[in-house]
Parts: sequence; C-alpha cells; structure tokens
Amino acid sequence: MSVTQQPRRRDAAATREAILNSAIEAFTRAGYDGAGVREVAAAAGVTAMLVNRYFGSKEQLFAEVVNRSFAPPTIVGDDPAELPAQIARALVDRTDPAAAQLSPFLLMLRSAGNPRAAEIMHDAIAGHAGSRLTGLLDGADADQRAELILALIAGVWLMRSVIATPALTGADPAALTARLTIALQALSGPGH
Repeated sequence: MSVTQQPRRRDAAATREAILNSAIEAFTRAGYDGAGVREVAAAAGVTAMLVNRYFGSKEQLFAEVVNRSFAPPTIVGDDPAELPAQIARALVDRTDPAAAQLSPFLLMLRSAGNPRAAEIMHDAIAGHAGSRLTGLLDGADADQRAELILALIAGVWLMRSVIATPALTGADPAALTARLTIALQALSGPGH
C-alpha cells in the first residue's frame, strides 16, 4: 500500500518576506545592475520563477525593496520643533563607522547608475522622506528646503559611511551632531 504525499504548501507571507530580505541584501550589496533574480531566489531558497510569480519582474522587485527601505522614518522624524536636532542625531547614529547595517543609502548609491532604478528611487524618496519633510517645514519653498536637507543627509552619509573621511569618522559624535543641527536649522525654515 503506497501513501501519496501531499505537495508541501508554502507559507506565502513567509516566502514573500524571505524573497524581499534576500533582495534587500543583494541590491544593497551589488546595486540594481549587479544583482540578479536567480541570486535573490537562491538566497531565499526558492526558484527564479517563484520570485517572478510574487513580484512580476526584477524591476517590480526592486521597487518593492526601495519602498520598504525608504518607508520607515529612520532619519526624518515627526516633530517640527525638534526636526534639526532629531535629524542630526539620527544621521550621526546611522552613519557610525562601527555600525554594520544594510543601508538604504547604499542601495541608492549602488543603483543610481541605472536610469530606471534612479527613477524608482526618486519616486520612493519623494513619496516617503521627501513628503514627510516637506510637510514638517513652513513656507512656500518647503519642497526646495526639504530636498536640500535630503542632499545634506546624503552627503554626510556618503562622506562618513562610504568614503570614510577621517574628519567625519573620527569626529566626536556630540560635536558632529551639534554642527549638523546648526546646518539643518539654517535649512529648516525662516523661523529657525
């Protein structure tokens, strides 16, 4: 008498999560052009066909990764009165040379050379950090000041985490936070 085995059922949510985690790591490490669906699938323990079934294409998978990476308010908080100091503290903490983390900034930096990937990242940044920041700033030029603040954040992240300039990596965190707070106050509005 033979017993037929039922095919093993996948937990769709867990599978999707495993694919996304694998994709975040792959795109952050290698960028959009350097990461492949097969590599993402292998790391997640699934087939490339299953990745495409869940996400449709590499581009759609990348868009999901970018949206997930930029959605949480990791740098831009929600208190307008404390915004410059809060951003400065978060930026210094997140760019600590001793902190090993998968950074949305590295995802952005390593994928920016692909025009479609850059467009996806622009939309995600504008829709998440950009819109949060613009909503917290007063004045008709809030969108421009928000983008200047984002540019300052990106520049500090690049110089401190990627290029690792000694003046920034060796800086006293409290002193660096104080200087960044002053710069961010100048950008955050006419009232500051």
